[in-house]
Amino acid sequence: MIKYILALRDWIDARFPLIEEWNKHAGQYYAPKNFNFWYYFGVLSMVVLVIQIVTGIWLTMNYKPSADLAFASVEYIMRDVEWGWWIRYMHSTGASAFFIVVYLHMYRAMLYGSYKRPRELIWLIGMLIYFTLMGEAFFGYLLPWGQMSYWGAQVIISLFGALPIIGDDLSLWIRGDFVVSDVTLNRFFALHVIALPLVLCGLVVAHILALHEVGSNNPDGVEIKEHKDENGIPLDGIPFHPYYTVKDTVGVVIFLILFAAVVFFWPEMNGYFIEHANFVPADPLKTPEHIAPVWYFTPFYAILRAVPSQLGGVIAMGLATVLFCFLPWLDRSKVKSIRYRGMNYKLALTAFTISFIGLGWLGMQAPTPLFTWMARGFSFVYFMFFLLMPLYTSIDNDKPVPDRVRF
Repeated sequence: MIKYILALRDWIDARFPLIEEWNKHAGQYYAPKNFNFWYYFGVLSMVVLVIQIVTGIWLTMNYKPSADLAFASVEYIMRDVEWGWWIRYMHSTGASAFFIVVYLHMYRAMLYGSYKRPRELIWLIGMLIYFTLMGEAFFGYLLPWGQMSYWGAQVIISLFGALPIIGDDLSLWIRGDFVVSDVTLNRFFALHVIALPLVLCGLVVAHILALHEVGSNNPDGVEIKEHKDENGIPLDGIPFHPYYTVKDTVGVVIFLILFAAVVFFWPEMNGYFIEHANFVPADPLKTPEHIAPVWYFTPFYAILRAVPSQLGGVIAMGLATVLFCFLPWLDRSKVKSIRYRGMNYKLALTAFTISFIGLGWLGMQAPTPLFTWMARGFSFVYFMFFLLMPLYTSIDNDKPVPDRVRF
């Protein structure tokens, strides 16, 4: 049996660079030997991407992208399709899990300077993945056609109307109608199911290719390609396979156990993963008492509400996401890893982390004068982290970086 499998492998390899690509991206790809817990989240994001694509395909087999039938089709999936509830809950939980692992993946890059030279392009492609993921989540949020889906889409799309000159026409173009309607649902369905997943998969491939071209960063921020043996093998590197394939497998198994626990025992996560209002059919004549996006959008929603002017809020919300793209050029420190950074960056990153979590919580709450002022304070800290970065990173008291990785 093994003989025939090897013969099939050789037959394919003679017509397709199977072994060459395997060696380039796994078998002979040398990664730093000091990866830690923070380096799980890249592979976990790929696992969740596969979960979302597979469950999404199965959901489309019974979903009806129609304003009259969408909510009923979701209920049909939940109640009558065999294992339909499980597939739907995997998809809804996977949406939140996707943002959890992506946010932690981005945070790891900020901890260890993975956006700094020579990995600027990797970071920019990663940000394009993040923006595409946000669009994918937004378009998919309308599809259940529940109360929060409908009114959330109505509120977010109406924000584009605040833009001067093109605002009203842009809102109309996105909706395809003067209000969120069947036309909006159909175009959001097409974008969510076909267009953006293709873009997302292409960007993921480009992200991995760019990563393997320059090599992976590590917790010490040391370039392992600078120290090689006589065979050209990095002295501080080990083959990705089998060492990190085994390590990542352990992380994936633990993640899937936690993921299954949420799916089977707490899929709504008390309204954070699936809002209670989304179990009520969309009613254009009845506005929910409190409209808020899903938790992964709430930091930016809080920034939007913190600005008195609607146009100013939209601009601030956009800047809050776009500023991440400029990190490679805003950070003037010659040190990558937080292990050797001075106190300025450590304090700034801590303040940024607290402000991001605080804004996320405030975005879920009904607006009050106190919460509005708190959001303004956190927003100020959030933006100062980026805008003052050239100053506090250039004068920081960084420690000497070792020539080789340390344990």
